Amino acid sequence: MIVKPQYKFVSSFKEGLAAIVTDKAIKTGYIDEKGTMSIEPKFDFATKFIEGFAVVIVDDKKGIIDKTGRIIVKPQFDSIGSFSEGLAGIKIDKKWGVIDKTGKVVIKPQFDYIRNFTEGLAVIKSDKKWGIIDKTGKAIIKPQFDLIGSFSEGLAPVKTDKKRGFIDKTGQVVIEPQFDYNRNFTEGLAGVKIDKKWGFIDKSGEVVIKPQFDLIGPFSEGLARIGIDKKWGVINKTGKIVIKPKFDFIGSFSEGLAGIKVDKKWGVMDKTGKVVVKPRFDYIYSFTEGIAKVDISNRHGYIDKTGKYVWEPSR
Repeated sequence: MIVKPQYKFVSSFKEGLAAIVTDKAIKTGYIDEKGTMSIEPKFDFATKFIEGFAVVIVDDKKGIIDKTGRIIVKPQFDSIGSFSEGLAGIKIDKKWGVIDKTGKVVIKPQFDYIRNFTEGLAVIKSDKKWGIIDKTGKAIIKPQFDLIGSFSEGLAPVKTDKKRGFIDKTGQVVIEPQFDYNRNFTEGLAGVKIDKKWGFIDKSGEVVIKPQFDLIGPFSEGLARIGIDKKWGVINKTGKIVIKPKFDFIGSFSEGLAGIKVDKKWGVMDKTGKVVVKPRFDYIYSFTEGIAKVDISNRHGYIDKTGKYVWEPSR
């Protein structure tokens, strides 16, 4: 036992720290991977660390701390997004802007909404239309679309006149809006929906896996989950079904393994469909560095790739 059951809540570890909530004061702090209190519980709420910083709430206002617990940005904003590429969105009086890691406002609050920066760009909403800005706040794409997704592999999904396509970073429409729904590109392919069925296209817009599935997930490690008649299986990049639909749900592959759900319990399978950890958990997360977080009976623990506990479940 690394950390004895003593907290009202313990989050998963991120960047070496986990948020904890105490029973008595109901305040949030952080412990390290040895269970040592790293940041004393003194916040009304606190998020996981991302890029060395976490968002905290004090008296209904949000600020930012570093891993020592030092307040980098004093709680003053109505909302703060997570840091991404060194920047985070902030909300003041119903408008969104951007701060850097020193807390300096680098893009003044002026948008109705802003998403995290990805690939140097952020999607913004203004007057019910969506556009894109760079890190200086310059409009790369003026608000004109009904919806824009985040950039992935150089392209972003867009919606206009009830149809969906893709744009590049200059705002050029590279795949005309023609789909009922679309998702981000991963590993060179993007899911698209046509006439209630899902398939995949490549970056030229060519359909490489014809729409035939009820549901899909993104490609990960060369494989994607697909749903047929309420059961889930797996396909490869040619569209060939390599694991027949027989599970209640399947997670994305990570480190050669994916979570599977059978009769309300979660286990793990490998890329051949072989069950390597029998379903017995309430939920299982993706594997990272050989271990995965699991939930069981409102408790949280960690297992290795054989299903053996490396951290026994505790509340």
